Amino acid sequence: MNKESLFLIMAAVGLTPIALAHGAMPSSSVPALYGIKVNNVSTEHVFRAVMGLYLSTALFWVIGARNEALKLAALYSVAVFMLGLAAGRALSLLVDGMPSPMLAVYFLLGIGFGFVALVLARGYRES
Repeated sequence: MNKESLFLIMAAVGLTPIALAHGAMPSSSVPALYGIKVNNVSTEHVFRAVMGLYLSTALFWVIGARNEALKLAALYSVAVFMLGLAAGRALSLLVDGMPSPMLAVYFLLGIGFGFVALVLARGYRES
């Protein structure tokens, strides 16, 4: 397995528990993790939609890890996904202040994974 495939698998494995924490049982997991009350169907719906987005994205990364024709697109999608989340978190830091330590770690991981994905994509494209 090459480094790009390994990275894509690691990104998918890392994102999956976060996805499940958002949507598998949002009325119990979201308050425990983030201190947000989930007390109506619409809120549960939003968290389950986010779970679906995260899981489908992680699935694409796994497919990209196994399929050379999709590997570059999968690497770029990691960069867009992670850096997009990090940009939103950066805006929140400026507007709202410091979040919980776990969300601050997510911010740093998003930047790290996003830039590693860009570096790997560049190297993969040049090879």
